[in-house]
Order: sequence, then structure tokens, then C-alpha cells
Amino acid sequence: MGGILNGVFNLGSIIGVIFILILFFTSAFRIVPEFQRLVLFRLGRLWGSKGPGLVIVIPLIDRTLKVDLRVVTLDVPVQEVITRDNVPIKVNAVIYFRVLDPSKSMVEVEDYIMATSQLSQTTLRSVIGRAELDEVLSARDKINLELQQIIDERTDPWGIKVSAVELKELELPEGMKRAMARQAEAERERRAKIIAAEGELQAAEKLTQASETMERSPMTLQLRYLQTLREISVDKNSTTIFPIPIDLIKPFLQKNDQRN
Repeated sequence: MGGILNGVFNLGSIIGVIFILILFFTSAFRIVPEFQRLVLFRLGRLWGSKGPGLVIVIPLIDRTLKVDLRVVTLDVPVQEVITRDNVPIKVNAVIYFRVLDPSKSMVEVEDYIMATSQLSQTTLRSVIGRAELDEVLSARDKINLELQQIIDERTDPWGIKVSAVELKELELPEGMKRAMARQAEAERERRAKIIAAEGELQAAEKLTQASETMERSPMTLQLRYLQTLREISVDKNSTTIFPIPIDLIKPFLQKNDQRN
């Protein structure tokens, strides 16, 4: 009886050992996708990044952390900023970045996404605060490039590459919106008056040229007179007024003067 119990105990021990070995070897293999890297720490020391594909680790000795290499879209919350010309505005942005060095992103900073978010908020307030309102409205590309360069430079020690920064929304005070609307309306009225004045100037120049042409060729005045009569006769008027040029009766006046 004791032999049977010993045999069962030994068999159970063997099965347990085999099961532990299977678990041990199974946990030693890791499959890393193409868009991830495995940062390996061996006995607490950085051993480098592994992957993609099959990675072998030593259980109970190695510790691993996964890092995603895909582009991260980070939304910067709305920031209240006072521009250089003392206009309070609200602005937010979006940042596109990715991890280039997985080891640095795990060792140099505790949470690289949170750190990048906080750095982006402070940089956004700083850059917008140095610009005037007109520059923020009209030169967004310049501001986006400046934000991208500053954030990329400061996150480079963390192994992060900032590819783009874009301002999303810009909220102005209601009083400033009304003032800008009045300014735009006044600008449109100014342009309309300038266009009308230029039209009057061109018309006056053309009339001057026409009068000079008629002065050099009196027959032109007669042709113009006949054309005017034709235009009047087309209209259905009950009364028609025929203007008589002074040149038509001028010879008769000269004859009367000679007789006298």
C-alpha cells in the first residue's frame, strides 16, 4: 500500500514539475507585433529594445515593457491666453508624434504621453502670448511650425519625434468679434468708394478723349446727333424732342450778319 502511495506521489510530482517547466518555457517566449517594441530589463538594468517577431526572455529575471511605435494623436486642451496686444483668447491644438527610441521613452521619462501633453500646453501658451492677434489669425502656419520645432526639441531626449502641430480652434471675445466685423465692413465700404472713384476717373478720361476727337472732326458730332435721334425714335414716347445743333443754323446766322 505504501509503495502505491509513493508511486502516485512521485507521478504527481513529475507531472507538477513538467507543468511548471511548460509554464516556464511558455512565458519565456514573447511575440512582438510590427508596430511595437519590447524594452527589456535584466535584473533591473536596461538590456535594450527587442522585436518585432519572436523574443526570448528569462522568466523571473527579465522584466519587459511594451512601447507602441505608431503615431499618437494628442489633443491639447483649450488654453486661455492673452496675446501681446492684450487680447484674451482661447485656443487649442492637436499634436502628432511617435516614439523613435523605445528605451529612452521608458527610462528618461515616467509617462512620455503625459509629459508631452503638459509640455505642449505650456509651449502653446508661451508662443501665443508672444504673438499679436492679427498674427495668430493670419500666420497660423508660422505659429504651427514654431510650436512643432520647440516641442520636438524638448522631447528629443525622451526619444520622441513630433511630426506636426496644428492649431484647431480660436475663440475670441464677443466684443472683439463685433469690432472685427465693423472693421471688415468699413474696409469693404472703403474699397467700394475707391472702385467707384476709379470708375468716375476712367469715365471722365474717356469723355475727355471723346470731346477732343469731336473737336478735331466736327462731322463726328453730326453722326452722334443722328445716332441719338435713332435711339429716341425706338422708344414709344408720345412726345419727341429733336435737339438742333448750333452748327446746322450757323451758316444762316453768318449770312444775316453779312447783310446787316
